[in-house]
Amino acid sequence: MPGPRRFLRTIAEDIEAARRSDPAARSRLEILLAYPGLHAVWWHRLAHRLWRVPALRLPARLVSQHARATTGIEIHPGATIGRRLFIDHGMGVVIGETAVVGDDVVLFHGTTLGGRSMSTGKRHPTVGDHVVIGAGAKVLGPVKIGDGAQVGANAVVVHDVPAGTVAVGVPARVRPARAHVAGQPLQDPALEYVI
Repeated sequence: MPGPRRFLRTIAEDIEAARRSDPAARSRLEILLAYPGLHAVWWHRLAHRLWRVPALRLPARLVSQHARATTGIEIHPGATIGRRLFIDHGMGVVIGETAVVGDDVVLFHGTTLGGRSMSTGKRHPTVGDHVVIGAGAKVLGPVKIGDGAQVGANAVVVHDVPAGTVAVGVPARVRPARAHVAGQPLQDPALEYVI
């Protein structure tokens, strides 16, 4: 039965992504039981599946509200979430209805992927693969965050962020990312604000 096997493989993949992303993770069992970011993503997957059936949109909203009440993370059931999303700590994370989040993304607490208007249609961000968005960052409107980009803590992003760059400040300004060797100090002090 491919359905249950795929479901279990996805759960295991999410747990492994959390273990890789969080140096404080002590065991897979701890992650399974005590990581609200994972729980919110799992609830979202159910809510999103319901959302795709127009007659089930109210139950989808109820599932997402239950997830919000139990995790402190609000993900609209219409949002599209990729594989291995890791939400660290999570409290206060908001992901809007038309947001698209790629694979292997890390969001820290207080992140908002929100809109800037009350219009219909695409009004929330599109986040590429391997993106890190720091604590308290606000990414607003139908902007694009390119693959491998980083958004600094408390940054307010209202324009596109090219792949492989770093956006910091209010309003956010884009800087090229500087590579650093593991164990060495960061070359660019702006990178310290990413998490």
